[in-house]
Amino acid sequence: MRKEITVLIASLVALATSNTLLAQHSHHAHEIEQEHEQGNPQKYTCAMHPEVITDQPGNCPKCGMTLVPLKEKKRRTSNPPSRSYGVAAAQRPTPNHQSHMSHPSAVASAKEDPSHKMHQHEMEMHSSVDLADPMSREGSGTSWLPDSSPTYGRMFMFDGDMLMLHGAIFPRYTNVSTRRGDDRIDAPNWFMAMYSHPLGDSTQIGARLMMSLDPLTEGGRGYPLLFQSGESWHDQPLHDRQHPHDLFDELSLSLSQKFDHDLSAYIYFGYPGEPALGPPTFMHRPSAIDDPDAPIGHHWQDSTHVTFGVATAGFAWKNIKVEGSIFTGREPDENRYDFDRPRFDSFSGRISWNPTQNLAFQVSHGYIKSPEALEPDLKRHRITASVIYNLPLGHDGNWSNTFVWGQNHDTGEGKTQSFLIESNYQRGRDTVYVRWERVEKSGHELVLNPPAESRIFPVSGYTLGYVRDLTHGTGLDIGVGTQFTINDRPDRLDRYYGDDLGYAFQFFLRIRPSLHGHNVPRHGEHISGMEK
Repeated sequence: MRKEITVLIASLVALATSNTLLAQHSHHAHEIEQEHEQGNPQKYTCAMHPEVITDQPGNCPKCGMTLVPLKEKKRRTSNPPSRSYGVAAAQRPTPNHQSHMSHPSAVASAKEDPSHKMHQHEMEMHSSVDLADPMSREGSGTSWLPDSSPTYGRMFMFDGDMLMLHGAIFPRYTNVSTRRGDDRIDAPNWFMAMYSHPLGDSTQIGARLMMSLDPLTEGGRGYPLLFQSGESWHDQPLHDRQHPHDLFDELSLSLSQKFDHDLSAYIYFGYPGEPALGPPTFMHRPSAIDDPDAPIGHHWQDSTHVTFGVATAGFAWKNIKVEGSIFTGREPDENRYDFDRPRFDSFSGRISWNPTQNLAFQVSHGYIKSPEALEPDLKRHRITASVIYNLPLGHDGNWSNTFVWGQNHDTGEGKTQSFLIESNYQRGRDTVYVRWERVEKSGHELVLNPPAESRIFPVSGYTLGYVRDLTHGTGLDIGVGTQFTINDRPDRLDRYYGDDLGYAFQFFLRIRPSLHGHNVPRHGEHISGMEK
């Protein structure tokens, strides 16, 4: 217990220190020399809020980002247009989100100086995987979220380059009932960086890094979670526990090319990475971001999100994307600090469709060879389908919902199904979330005695949780939360779990960056060079 508390305190100190450094960097106003082009003073703007235009460098009054030099759109001449850099890289239009804005201050400047003509701007922050996609659409791996999804993170602009930092940590006490339950203090966590660099107006290179301190905070066995299964510890299959994630969960590169207004393509390499299989991983879904626990259907739906060796190619036309992957079927080994051997022995394909800004559909199929080290001859076919509906509720509210169906067809076991519905309602400082699951698991998966190994047992979970933010919209959201889960099982499992009701409860802190664009200075606060 003393070791767990020490690790927990160290994690909190590290997170607080890194956030302080990021905040100092984000709010530091760089001294930039004013450029003069044809006698016109240099203008500055915010990459996320193109309507903000000023004569001097500084920070955006809406989101706190450092302003970047504004490049004017030139009138067409007989000469070919020159390559654009700086914020011009963010001015490339996307097929789904175009912002044509003319700020009043820019109009006034044009009237005062007839030689200065300010044109409408087409600005959009792009996905690091495909420059034709808006950033809000970017899920885990190459998956899609609804375009209206909220983004919790800190953004930094370096001329035309973009860096976005995400993450969350859940220091908590959790208690799981039944004979197979446990209680402990731990802190599930993950941290992620996304980077993109434009190579001209229609090409972009991207990179992502995702890490987790689970090997330290969770240990080799992971945390207690009733009916959870998958992976191993000390050469024994884990059951009723969620395995820890590796120290490195994604290290990927991508290259995307836009061929036309509504046609683009990309390639993605990850070691580790995530293939085109399943919905966005649970910790990246807006409907699950406040829930510290993984779904018990994780290994039917999105368990390939940490795969050591992935290559994906895809193309997107309007709001439809088709992609395919080759990848390593084996799940990470028990050594959570190393890089496993890439095999590229499995494959998958996925079709995604975002018909509106609030909806994201996907269907996918994958062949996974030898996913478990303890069963090297196992072959698995997985089919998934999901729909995510996200509805923004004004300036500081959001409602997100997800339905996922996943099916595993394993050698010698046949087909087993999983279903998940989760919802997250956030209004100001308050968030309420629910999750319902039903999964068909074999006695072999639950590590039962040999006579019951071949039987299929439907198990369920019903979760209700609440989070109240102590700090909100100030750069770091720290919330105090509680969660209660009831687990249902067939009577045939009572000999293993006991006669009592299966339940779990926990009390936790949820620490993450604030909603991007939500860190707004107080009314009347003066920002150098900005009009109030």
